[in-house]
Amino acid sequence: MKRPRPCSIADALAVIGEKHSLLVLREVFYGVRRFDGLVANIGAPRDILAARLRRLVEAGVLEKVPYQEHPPRFEYHLTDAGRELRPVLLTLMQWGDRHLADVPPVVLEHACGAELEPRVVCRACGEEPTEGSLTARFRDPGWTAAGAAPSP
Repeated sequence: MKRPRPCSIADALAVIGEKHSLLVLREVFYGVRRFDGLVANIGAPRDILAARLRRLVEAGVLEKVPYQEHPPRFEYHLTDAGRELRPVLLTLMQWGDRHLADVPPVVLEHACGAELEPRVVCRACGEEPTEGSLTARFRDPGWTAAGAAPSP
C-alpha cells in the first residue's frame, strides 16, 4: 500500500475539518465561549460538541479557562494557534457568501468602517496568488506535483 501525499492540509483537517469543530471556532471568534451558548448557537448534540471541544483543546487550538468553582465551569478561549485560524474562517465564509447564499447572513465590518473582504496576498510583493503564479516545491523527494515519484 502506498502512503498518501504528505500534506499540511490533510493534517489540519484532522484537527479542524469536521463541521462542528469549525462552527465551534466561528462561535468563539464571535465571543461565545461557554458550553451552553455553543450548544444553542451550533445546534449540535451535547455529546458531539463535548467531543469536538475536547479535540480542539487537545490539539492546542482552544484552552479551557475556569470561570466558576462550584460547580466547576469552564469557558473556551482561543490559543495563538486558534487565532491563526481567523483568515481560514473568513475566506471560507466569503466563499459561502459568494457561492451558496442568496444574501450573506453576516456582514463583517472592519474597524475602519468598511465591509471586510478578506484577501490572500504574497507577503513579499502584496499580489494575490493566481493559477499560474504559484509553484509547488516538494520537500519530500518521493513526491512531485503529479504524485509519487517513480522508485529508483
